[in-house]
Amino acid sequence: MRASEAIVKLYDDGVLASRIQRALSVGMLGVGNRRKLVPTRWSITAVDDTISLWLIKEIKQYDSLDDYEVYFFRNLDNIFLAIFMPEEWGFEWIEAWFPGTVWNVGGKTPAIMGDYESYMGRSTYANVGGCYYSARLAVAEKLKEVKRQARVLVLREIHPNYILPVGVWNVRESVRSALKREPKKFGSLQSALNFAFKVLTVPSDKWIEYSVILKKVLFQRKITDF
Repeated sequence: MRASEAIVKLYDDGVLASRIQRALSVGMLGVGNRRKLVPTRWSITAVDDTISLWLIKEIKQYDSLDDYEVYFFRNLDNIFLAIFMPEEWGFEWIEAWFPGTVWNVGGKTPAIMGDYESYMGRSTYANVGGCYYSARLAVAEKLKEVKRQARVLVLREIHPNYILPVGVWNVRESVRSALKREPKKFGSLQSALNFAFKVLTVPSDKWIEYSVILKKVLFQRKITDF
């Protein structure tokens, strides 16, 4: 059985993603002599990516959400916030590293970076690395649980007391923790954004500047609008 098939089967059988990642890392998955040791960081991203793609394929068969939903969670001087929109599947992850953090030591303003995929998915590795896939897995799990699809924007602020990154697994578990909480529900995008931007500290115009999803939903009219 190919490694990707084994990853999905183990997950579907209830094995924790973290255990699957360890198995892949030590070369336990794959066909015969094609098995090999995989660096831990790569194994985490490979498993997060493989499982989330499998979940997304099913999610696309569901109806979209009825409302806009906002989830958030504070952990280790980070803020994780997810906005679920009643649209077809799409995903975006954006992170803002504040001055004094490890990726913005000498900066004077937050360093913002992110990546995005449409309904059709993506064919290149995300610019922001493994955090993208860890967050996408947590989001896909939530949508599978509620049997709905959505366009989802996940925003993360990293503040100065987050001294050293502890790994992409922390992103996955923090987003999971956010999504276990009761969401704030709204009947309009603007109401959802008004709430979200009160939780976050980066100005709203900066998030909009860097977000593909926000530009699409705020400034592009759909065919159904005509």
